[in-house]
Order: sequence, then C-alpha cells, then structure tokens
Amino acid sequence: MDDVIEKLTALRLKNCALNLADVIDQGTRNNLSALQTINRLLEIELACREKARVALRFKQSKLEEKTTIDQFNFSHHESRRKAKNRILSLIDLGFIKDKKDIIMIGNPGTGKTFLSKCIAYAATQAGIKTLFTTAMDMINQLVAAQTDHTLLKKLKYYQSQDILVCDEIGYLPLGRQGSNLFFQVISARHEKKSTIITTNLPFAKWGDIFDGTTVATAIADRLVYNSEILILEGKSYRKRS
Repeated sequence: MDDVIEKLTALRLKNCALNLADVIDQGTRNNLSALQTINRLLEIELACREKARVALRFKQSKLEEKTTIDQFNFSHHESRRKAKNRILSLIDLGFIKDKKDIIMIGNPGTGKTFLSKCIAYAATQAGIKTLFTTAMDMINQLVAAQTDHTLLKKLKYYQSQDILVCDEIGYLPLGRQGSNLFFQVISARHEKKSTIITTNLPFAKWGDIFDGTTVATAIADRLVYNSEILILEGKSYRKRS
C-alpha cells in the first residue's frame, strides 16, 4: 500500500493517494471489480481537481464576495423587469463562446456593478478565467507597468482573461495616456475575449472619458460591434426607502 501511495504522489495524483485505502476498503465491502474500484478512485481525483480549479478561479478573479443573481431585485424598476430574460441568459454564460461583450449603462445605484459581479462569479464557478477590476485601477496598473518597463506583461494579463469586467467607466476622465492604454486592452480583446463594461455615461459622452472623440469612437466601435447593451434606469437601489 505504501509503495503504491508513494507512486501516486510522485505522479501528482494526490487525491488518489489520500483516498486509496478507503476506496479499496469500499470496493472490497461492496464486491466491486478492480476496474470499478480504479474508476471510483479516478472520479475522486477529478472531482477534487475541479473543486480546486473553481476555488482558484474565484481567488484570481479579485471578486471580494460571492454575488448571485437570486439576490437581484428585478421588481425595483421597469427597466429591470423588461431586461430580466436577457439578464438571466447572460448568467448562463453563452456570450463567452460567441466572444460577445456586455455594456451596462445607467446612473449610480441602478445595478450595473451588482449584475457584472453576478456574471463574473458564475463564470468562476464554471472554471472560466475571470478578472473584475475598476477602470481606474486597471489604468493605474498599466501606467505603473509602463514606468517600470513591464507594460507588455501587464497588457497580456488583462488580455488573457476570458472575461474582463471593467467597472465604473466614466466617473473620472482617463486622460491621453490612460485612454491609449485602455484602447490597447480593448483592441487586443476585440472578437477574441469577452469584456463587460459598466458606465454611468451614454456613448455620446464617452469623449469626456477618453480624451476626445477619436479614441472614444474607436473604443465604442469595437465594444458595440458584437455586444449586448443593457440600459438600467430608475433611482438608486441603495437609496430606496
């Protein structure tokens, strides 16, 4: 037994090694064949690996909480009720296969960030490589990388995510440098990976964010080309009486 456990450990089949004695015992008590016993052992290994992969995806996503759609109040405003089926279909994550982007537009407190976190969390539970960040944090990270000559590495980090959630675009202007860096991320992801954008500003005002209409138009064109656009209206849910 010890020799087999040692070999399983050397092969990095840690869960097989940990459960070998119990599975053999169960197989003996239940009159399982050798093949059935081996199959049970491998099922445990695969299940444990999947659990660890999902836990890692959540940790890497930078989500601070496990936000789920059952916590979302669809009756708060008519725009939520009308978009319910579309929102639920996004939680199913089919848009990732189609390399579609999602753009959520609405005033503060209308549910944009909450919904983006719901989608991001669902993606982590499906083992999908996910990152949640604010626009300013991403730009600050990229500017710092440009200063210490690690920009290509940092750009690759943002470009490699199967879902990149970029929250709170529009609260602060990004300036020329920030706008150019943001464009590089969006351009590299266009039709290759899915990006979720939340913003408080309509497209017509994106020039205020991205240092003029030229860069703003280039960014918007790429995002809108193959996307789901959700308009969330009404008063802030946080200020409800």
